[in-house]
Amino acid sequence: MKKLLILNLFLIAVTVVAQPKPVYLWKNISGKQKEKTRLYVYQVPEAISKGVGVIVCPGGSYHHLGMPHEGYQVAEWLNSQGITAFVLRYRVGMHGYRHPAMIQDIQRAIQYVREKTPDLKKIGVMGFSAGGHLVTMAGAFFKENYLKAIGIEPEVSLRPDFVVPVYPVVSMQDSLTHLRSRKNLIGESFTKEQMDKFSMELQIHDDMPPVFLITAKDDPVVNYKNSVALDRALTNKNINHTFLLYEKGGHGYGMDEKKGGEAARWNVVFKEWLIENGFIKE
Repeated sequence: MKKLLILNLFLIAVTVVAQPKPVYLWKNISGKQKEKTRLYVYQVPEAISKGVGVIVCPGGSYHHLGMPHEGYQVAEWLNSQGITAFVLRYRVGMHGYRHPAMIQDIQRAIQYVREKTPDLKKIGVMGFSAGGHLVTMAGAFFKENYLKAIGIEPEVSLRPDFVVPVYPVVSMQDSLTHLRSRKNLIGESFTKEQMDKFSMELQIHDDMPPVFLITAKDDPVVNYKNSVALDRALTNKNINHTFLLYEKGGHGYGMDEKKGGEAARWNVVFKEWLIENGFIKE
């Protein structure tokens, strides 16, 4: 009977975890009420919580968002590890948005999570492809309050505790960039200053949060040398980071081993990294 009760409680917990609750991040902000930016909250029951949250940013060339495989499925895995997940449906180019909409959305998400879930002591950001660029911006630009233009002065830190770019867009330079992502972020007419500003390999500072970086050499969409450039920049600034460079894996696999093979098992190493760096206990 006792074993059956424990099993039932576990199943209830899994059911609770699997039901995301959308939060409209701009709902009560003057002039922004019509924005549809949403945060899907995958809350871990207190009994199994590790006290860590991760904001997940799907990719899609800053044009659209791959919510299922780079959002919801990732959140479910994080939940299975006792980590509360927040899947961010941020504004993108297909709806007419450009910078600074994207960075405003992730900074607003960080603000919301820190204010509303004080029981989560560490808040990380994880992004895929263009979402990887976005979370790297969140880590590099946390001192720049992009919410100020909207009249928001957060009383909490906008600095994520760790950054996880997965097969990310990194550079806006002609030799490396993913053209569609650049177009949707800063348009087709831009200055050299803008190109350099959003080339993240040029924007790493001494206070960059720890980084867990993943890509594969056979990526047919985003040149893997984007990640090599980011790794070099992090190394030059002595930033605590791990770089997983796989020979094969392709692009857009999320955590799907059928699509990405060994590269899609990066989450196993990521969990070890979280433990080694003191973000979660084993």
